[in-house]
Amino acid sequence: MTNPSGVTYAAAGVDTAAGERAVELMKASVAKATRPEAVGAFGGFAGLFDASAIAKYRRPLLATSTDGVGTKVAVAQAMDKHDTIGIDLVAMVVDDLVVTGAEPLFMTDYIATGKVVPERIAAIVTGIANGCIQAGCALLGGETAEHPGLLDPDEYDVAGAGTAVVEADDVLGPDRVQPGDVAIAMRASGLHSNGYSLARHVLLTHAGWALDREVPELQRTLGEELLEPTKIYTQDCLAIARDPATQVKAFSHITGGGLAANIARVLPTGLHLDVARDTWTPQPVFTLVGAVGGVETAELERTFNMGIGMLAIVGPTGVQATLKTLESRGIESWVCGEVRGATDDDESDSPAKGGDGGSVRLRGSYGG
Repeated sequence: MTNPSGVTYAAAGVDTAAGERAVELMKASVAKATRPEAVGAFGGFAGLFDASAIAKYRRPLLATSTDGVGTKVAVAQAMDKHDTIGIDLVAMVVDDLVVTGAEPLFMTDYIATGKVVPERIAAIVTGIANGCIQAGCALLGGETAEHPGLLDPDEYDVAGAGTAVVEADDVLGPDRVQPGDVAIAMRASGLHSNGYSLARHVLLTHAGWALDREVPELQRTLGEELLEPTKIYTQDCLAIARDPATQVKAFSHITGGGLAANIARVLPTGLHLDVARDTWTPQPVFTLVGAVGGVETAELERTFNMGIGMLAIVGPTGVQATLKTLESRGIESWVCGEVRGATDDDESDSPAKGGDGGSVRLRGSYGG
């Protein structure tokens, strides 16, 4: 059978020339997201990293994580603003890595789209590169795939993977946490990249609000609030973890599943943490979702970070050093609870996300 005359890859919906144009547009941004250990030129089949850089470790452990940004991409697509969603992608990966005490070394990304629009792809990758710069890691490679017929022309999704290294003796986690340790919260920049299916359902579908709606409670448009980039805490966490005075025992990245479930996973079984709500006030977007959608507080807390993007558990004599360092780095932080042994009367607001852990209960009313 002969092929139909004139049929090309482009006619099937894949524009390789557009892909090459996107690569040219992103080169400058990617070049800035590097480290001395990155080897080779941009555009190779694989990214190379000089592993001899970790020879200084006695027993180096490599940490790896992969993630996406969920339905937040739908907001970026609706607003035709694509230069910050990459920051969200990096944040979701590197801040999971740093929870172990590991330093992120490099990331790779994957973008699937219905149609390659070079300027749009370049904007997405620019955001990823900017996130890597904030995190101190290299953007070592990536892939853009055009999926005509599977995705609409203006649709895309993003995913990323990262690799980090930590000295085996310095791994942070539940086994270090003891009664009397103190929980220090770090302020979130907003919704970050979790719970967007609920937020979009309430504000866009249920309430019928437009993304360009000016919302007095937010002091900006709804779209601007929903696209606020996720805070990247990596360098801040490393700064306090490397200071013996802070006595950092564990970190919890508050992502999907909310506060209690994510904090519980970094507590050992048998320990309990009461988180005092009156120590902070969640950003207006959280209360807005609750008020507009009639969403109960317990459901909000099971879904969103409620204003805490990262939490550190430190020794009791390390509290002031931790708060001082975070303040010097521009991170709003505060003490929100103290770890103690669990009793038969202690209940947990949510089981530990992903498996065994301690128990966490949010108590009191939010500060005003």
